[in-house]
Amino acid sequence: AAAVSHSGLSSSRHFSRLSPERPTAFQQHRASLNLQHPPAMKRLCQNLPRRPVSRYSLTFILTVLSCSCPALGKKKLYIGALFPMSGGWPGGQACLPAAQMALDLVNNRTDILPDYELELIHYDSMCDPGEATKLLYDLLYTEPIKIVLMPGCSSVSTLVAEAARMWNLIVLSYGSSSPALSNRQRFPTFFRTHPSATLHNPTRVQLFQKWKWTKIATIQQTTEVFTSTLDDLEERVKEAGIEISVRQSFLTDPAVAVKNLKRQDARIIVGLFYETEARKVFCEVYKEKLYGKKYVWFLIGWYADNWFKIKDPSINCTVEQMTEAVEGHVTTEIVMLNPETVRGASNLTSQEFLAQLMSKLGGKNPEETGGFQEAPLAYDAVWALALALNKTVGPLRAKGHRLEDFNYNNRDITAEIYRAMNTSSFEGVSGHVVFDAQGSRMAWTLIEQLQGGSYKKIGYYDSTKGNLSWYGNDKWIGSGPPADQTVVIEEFRYLSQKLFVSVSVFAGLGILLGIVCLTFNIYNSNVRYIQNSQPYLNNMTAVGCMMSLAAVFPLGIDGLHVHRKQFPIICQFRLWLLGLGFSLAYGSMFTKIWWVHTVFTKKDEKKDKKKHLEPWKLYATVGVLLGIDILSLMIWQIVDPLHITVEKFTREAPKGDLDVLIQPLLEHCNSEKMNTWLGVVYGYKGLLLLLGIFLAYETKSISTEKINDHRAVGMAIYNVAVLCMITAPVTMILSSQQDASFAFASLAIVFSVYITLVVLFVPKMRRLITRGEWQSDAQETMKTGSSTNNNDEEKSRQLERENKELQKIIQEKEERVSELRNQLSERQALRSRRRASTITNQNHSPPPFSITQSDPRSLAPPPGYPAPASDPHPVPQSFANSSSLYQSDSKISRNKCHTSRLQLLYK
Repeated sequence: AAAVSHSGLSSSRHFSRLSPERPTAFQQHRASLNLQHPPAMKRLCQNLPRRPVSRYSLTFILTVLSCSCPALGKKKLYIGALFPMSGGWPGGQACLPAAQMALDLVNNRTDILPDYELELIHYDSMCDPGEATKLLYDLLYTEPIKIVLMPGCSSVSTLVAEAARMWNLIVLSYGSSSPALSNRQRFPTFFRTHPSATLHNPTRVQLFQKWKWTKIATIQQTTEVFTSTLDDLEERVKEAGIEISVRQSFLTDPAVAVKNLKRQDARIIVGLFYETEARKVFCEVYKEKLYGKKYVWFLIGWYADNWFKIKDPSINCTVEQMTEAVEGHVTTEIVMLNPETVRGASNLTSQEFLAQLMSKLGGKNPEETGGFQEAPLAYDAVWALALALNKTVGPLRAKGHRLEDFNYNNRDITAEIYRAMNTSSFEGVSGHVVFDAQGSRMAWTLIEQLQGGSYKKIGYYDSTKGNLSWYGNDKWIGSGPPADQTVVIEEFRYLSQKLFVSVSVFAGLGILLGIVCLTFNIYNSNVRYIQNSQPYLNNMTAVGCMMSLAAVFPLGIDGLHVHRKQFPIICQFRLWLLGLGFSLAYGSMFTKIWWVHTVFTKKDEKKDKKKHLEPWKLYATVGVLLGIDILSLMIWQIVDPLHITVEKFTREAPKGDLDVLIQPLLEHCNSEKMNTWLGVVYGYKGLLLLLGIFLAYETKSISTEKINDHRAVGMAIYNVAVLCMITAPVTMILSSQQDASFAFASLAIVFSVYITLVVLFVPKMRRLITRGEWQSDAQETMKTGSSTNNNDEEKSRQLERENKELQKIIQEKEERVSELRNQLSERQALRSRRRASTITNQNHSPPPFSITQSDPRSLAPPPGYPAPASDPHPVPQSFANSSSLYQSDSKISRNKCHTSRLQLLYK
């Protein structure tokens, strides 16, 4: 009768819906019989056989006592469970049989809940919160009363645990890993035998550090469990100095997220999604070629072992393509099966449990059974609940309560169950079961890698102790773990050594030529021809040219020849040698051409004052130019010294299938305000070059013995100015091309120096050698000494003054000759007219023959000249042009010139 009665009560499909505050009709009837008090019930049970009752009354009494009398049978405690048999994680396929195995063992034990029997009422939540809401409503508002709720998925557990507090229900999950469920304020009665997903993160960080990865990417399904897990991972990697460079998420279609990972060069990728979405992700991964030796994927370890081989109509990739895409990925999985052969609370080892579970599944392939790995957690969840309920029997009896008295308003029983769960500690088939303060399971982490289509254990990690146990059997497609990003190899660009050696040879030869020219100039400094070219200025030019050529060597020295710490010294050598060399070489030539222009392009009255310029003034001019350069360079180096800077270029891919990029680097001598300093220097030098060109052009037609090589100096200035004005901007533009920049700068220096030395010194050498002037002038100089030079200079100045006076006299005489020519022409014309009129008169009336004698003084020749033959014909017109000697003599006689000056004039 009791069995029939219980069978009638357990037909849950016909239960009426009740509110948590409203007691059942059966409870009201039992209360009306005063059966709520345990002593009364005991007395009733003891006196029951002594009273004669009718058949129907006995049936009714037995039915009532089936729930109240321990001696008459076990009382049932109901567990409401949600097992996902399908959906994103079909874990109920293996977890439900495991839970039923645990219930059978618990109910058969006499030392655990001997007066009670646990019964499981379960539904398929499909791992869907919407469906779970409907099922939770049915569990709560349909009899019998459930003493505990057991959800599976994290999304379902979040819904159930948040609502359970309103019904004073303990929630024990076997498959929830969401970190959000560790919030005690939000989920005060929640426990789980599945560790939190955040337990994976310390393991992942440890692996990142082991393989020396500092840059990772993530892709997640947009659910709370994965979002909170990723937030925790982001905090942990930040503390470890690891960067999450790319973070992608998706709701249902991962195509765009996977493309973004490919576009942003993600290499180490952490994927957080359910199994069904994992197949979608890796189908896109195969299409985007985001797999192979360059990539490593980190996935959740609780998928089925052959999850990538399961046919899925939502993807269009074959099994072979999926297998190729997932090869080599790493999973982190909570240790869900005790690796040791230990008999725990259930008196079963982990291997015995697996054998019984396989028998329960009826020979199904574990790889195709969802939740097979989590089955030990569901098994231990039932045992944890049974042990906790067994622990509450005594405390509740002391308080006058029993487990069967539980209802949704009884907080005392809920508090006792909570305390018992919170202090649980036993050995289960999944390992040691213990809960932390947040109700989460503490466990080890198993690290596996997919090798050849099957998962291989490669290590364990104990997050509580920070201990990594490594097997060393990790296997990679390439030679080792891939880089977390494209490996960038820094490679310095150095000057071509062939170019450097070639230019250095020319520079060395130029220095030898400068030494030869300097020696020649010093040795022949007493020769008059050399003296008239200002030899000291030429010596400065030769020294400046050699210094400029010497600057070619530090221009070609880079990091290939010296250490980086010594490179600023090389920069100083470049600047000072080139700056001072230019000032000496060009400054001395500029001084020459400037002096020539100053002296010979002024007015006559100022020429005499400036013709005789002391040599020290020329040297002082060069010194001023040199001093300006020295001062500016010193200010530059004190205020903003040169230092080494490294220029980065666009990365280059080397030849071959190498996962590396070459980062070209180039060292430069630079300062903080380099452009400003170069602008000042180039502006000053540029003005000097332009002024030198102008002075050379203005003095091209001047001839002077004071500086007899000023035309050669002008030619050298032209060449130097043109080369400098072309090379300076070109080298600035080509500064990033070390070979071209060095070639332009060094060859400009070499050519300008060669041209300067050849133009200035080779003609002097040729003249002294071919004409032998160096011998006679040297001997004369040795004999006469310095007085000879002074007398020659005085004579030269006196002759110049006399020549100037004579030029004035000649100009006056020429003006007088012109006047006399005009007067002579007029006389001849007058005489012709008179003779013509005389002849006409004689024809009309012939007079007596007579010859009129002119005034002999008018036809007399000048003194000292022979008398001209008489000619009755008129003087030809050409006489005025051909008788310059006569006219000049007449001019001289009229102006009463001295005879000695006449000779000098016609000489």
